[in-house]
Parts: sequence; structure tokens; C-alpha cells
Amino acid sequence: MQRALQLARCGEGNVSPNPMVGAVIVCNGKIIGEGYHRKCGEAHAEVNAVASVKDKTQLKSSTMYVTLEPCSHYGKTPPCCNLIKECGIPRVVIGIKDPFPEVAGRGIRILQEAGVEVKVGVLEEECRFINRKFITAHTQKRPYVLLKWCESSDGYIAALKNGEPAPVQLSSQVSSVYMHRERSLCDAIMVGTKTVLSDNPSLTVRGWKGKNPLRVVIDREGKLPLDSKIFNSESPTLIFTDLSQTTTDHRYIKIDFSKNIIPQILKELYSRGVTSLMVEGGAKTLQSFIDCGVWDEIRREVSPIVIEEGITAPKISFDEAQTSECGSSRIYHLYNDK
Repeated sequence: MQRALQLARCGEGNVSPNPMVGAVIVCNGKIIGEGYHRKCGEAHAEVNAVASVKDKTQLKSSTMYVTLEPCSHYGKTPPCCNLIKECGIPRVVIGIKDPFPEVAGRGIRILQEAGVEVKVGVLEEECRFINRKFITAHTQKRPYVLLKWCESSDGYIAALKNGEPAPVQLSSQVSSVYMHRERSLCDAIMVGTKTVLSDNPSLTVRGWKGKNPLRVVIDREGKLPLDSKIFNSESPTLIFTDLSQTTTDHRYIKIDFSKNIIPQILKELYSRGVTSLMVEGGAKTLQSFIDCGVWDEIRREVSPIVIEEGITAPKISFDEAQTSECGSSRIYHLYNDK
């Protein structure tokens, strides 16, 4: 199963909204086939694993290890349960059940009814972790929310000089590349109005080879200039606003700012197939997610740079955070277990 997990991670960044899945086939203590789900719409891990077996007669005396319950429905590809039955594989070891409603234990039942020996729950925690975005989307009916920011050693996320924005590079070159990689692994990236007005960010993947996420901006009063970089053609952009006259432009989504806007935004993004959302700022937007408890993961970078005057970083306890070094910065990783 460890090998199946390694394989599953090879599909990271290419399979969303599908889960990452790896499969290994073992006969007489030796791996005879392996595969993973490479890209959304393409063959599943089980199919690729079976295809890699040179001597198909060995399948009838083999065990398949797969990180996620084999699918039992017709989607873009046929059910993997059918393939396993047709190949005569007598035993299947599964990491976790699939939370997807059209599977959710049905694949296991189909295999068992066909006489296949099934074991579930091997390296379960690890299998859940690699697909935490997929699982959150299907169990919470909202995107997995990752909050990300970089702050100075004295606790500011942006510099001010005489009350006005003063550009300063807080992220190291190494950590910038790392964060661009993380952007490429999320379906969407979100910032508030002030971040766009002060930084004019592209919100694209520039320092890493990967797909650009959907760009999401909160712009209640329509303050964003149309020549802002977020309106370029590199990636689609959604604007959440309070202005009804802009709704003829499909980039604009009207929401009710007299109520909590976070559930409204997440509901709209989920309806559009977004399974993961990275929130990059600004401080007010990040703090609003923290205050209402709607977040799953935080990545906080602390730079050695001192600012002295600036916009205060979001507040939350990092006593239980995992820490690591990234260039000259320290990264704090916090997961919401509530």
C-alpha cells in the first residue's frame, strides 16, 4: 500500500476534480503490475495496473492493493469493479472507502458479491490525507480551504510608509517557487479588493510548471480597474460583488454582503466544480475565514525581514503547527481538525 500511495501522488495537479489513486498488483510476493490515475478523464489506476501486467494468467492468483475503493459507476470511464471481476483477481486490499455518493461502499459490495475477498482500512490515515481536498468537497459540499500568507518577523504581511502601501518582497526565492507549485495544485485562488489595488497580482503559476487556477476576487463596490492583471487572458476570473448591474457579465457573481459572504462564495465555487481554494489575502479576507472557522489548512511563512510599520498579519495560535525551513523563511503548517 505504501507503493500505491507513492504512485497516487504522481497524479497530483492533473486529476482534479477526481481523487489521486494508485494501484499495485502482487503475485507470490512480487509486484507484477502497478499504475495510477494520470489525468481526469483518462484511465483509472486499476486499469493502468492491470494493463502493465505482462502475464495476465497471474491475475487469477494475485492481490490488488488500491488506495481508494474501486469505482462502480459509469462516468468518463467504465467501472473498475467490472474489470477486477473480469480479470478474476481474487483479493483486493483497499485504503479507504470512496466518499463519492455514486460509489460510497457500492464498489466493495459488488466485489464481495462476486466472491472477491476484500479488506478495507490499510494505511487509512495516509490514504485520507493525500485526498483530503477530494474528501472535503464530497463530505462538506464545499471546496477544501487553504489559507496562505507571508509575514515579516515582526508580524506584518505588508509594509506601510506614512500610512501608504510600501512594496517589499517578504518571500524568499525558494519559498516563492514552492508557493507557485502549491497554486498549481489548487483549483482556485482568492484575494480581496485591497490586494488587487495595492499589488496588482496576476495570481497565476509563473515559477512552476503547472496549470493556472481559477482566479477569484471579492470586489463589493466594483473598484477594480479593468486593466488589472487579474483580467488578462491567462486564466478565467470570477468577481463576487454587490453590484447588480454587472451581472450581465458572467465574470461577476452578485452575493448578499449583509450576510456572511464566505458560505455564499464557497457554495458558488462548489457548484462550479471547484474542490480546492487557496486564499492568499489580504489580512481582512484571511481573518474572516479564520474567525468563522471555515478553513482546513494554513500555510504561514515567516520571513527574517523586519518591517516596523505595516498591515498586521492574521491572528491564530500556531502552537500545534508543524514547522519547516524554506530558504531563509520558516513555514508553519496548521490543519483544522474540528
